[in-house]
Amino acid sequence: MGETSKDILTLLTQLMPGFLTAWVVYGLTTYTKPPQFERIVQALIYSFIVNGLLAILQWTLLFAGRTVKLGVWDKSTELVASTVIALGLGLVLSYFMRTDSFFRVARRLNLTSRTPYPSEWYGAFATAPRYLVLHLAGGRRISGYPIEWPTEPTAGHFRLADAAWIDDENMEIPLDGDESILIQAQQVEMVELLKDEKEIANVPEAP
Repeated sequence: MGETSKDILTLLTQLMPGFLTAWVVYGLTTYTKPPQFERIVQALIYSFIVNGLLAILQWTLLFAGRTVKLGVWDKSTELVASTVIALGLGLVLSYFMRTDSFFRVARRLNLTSRTPYPSEWYGAFATAPRYLVLHLAGGRRISGYPIEWPTEPTAGHFRLADAAWIDDENMEIPLDGDESILIQAQQVEMVELLKDEKEIANVPEAP
C-alpha cells in the first residue's frame, strides 16, 4: 500500500508541469474543461513538451557554463525552470487559442480547415467584434455593441453598449439613459452581425 501511494505521488509530481500548463490554458480561455481522463492525457502531453524544453534549456545553460559561471544545475534549479517553462507554455498556448494567427497560417498551407475557437458561435464574435442586432422571442429586436457575450448560445447573457430597440418600421429607439443592457441568451432566436463602415464602403455597387 505504501509503495502504491509513493508511485502515485511520483506520477503526480511528474505530471505537475502539465497540470500547471493546463490550469493556465483553461483559466485564460473559454474552453470547457474536458473529462478527467482527457485532462490527464493533456497533462501527459504538456509534461512531455515541458520536459523536452527543460532538457534543451539545461543543455544550453551547461554549454554556456563552460565559458561563464552561471551557477549549479540541481533539483531546485530544475524545479524553478520547469515551473517557469510550464507557465510560459500555458501563456503561449492561451494566446494561440484566443487568436487565429497560427490556424490562419495552417489553413493557407492546407494543413487544416479548423479554427482555434471552441465553437462557431464563439468564433463569430471573437474574430471581429462589431455592432449586432438580436432578434428576441416575441418579435422584438435590439441593436448594440457587444461588450461581453455568452460562450454558448444556450446560457449566459449579452452585454450591449450603445443599445437601441428597433421598432416595426426599422426605427431605432436609443436607450440613452443606460450605460449597458443585459440580454439573456436563451431569449435570442437569431443574431445579425452588422458590417462596419469600411466593409460597407468596399461593397461594389450593383450594375
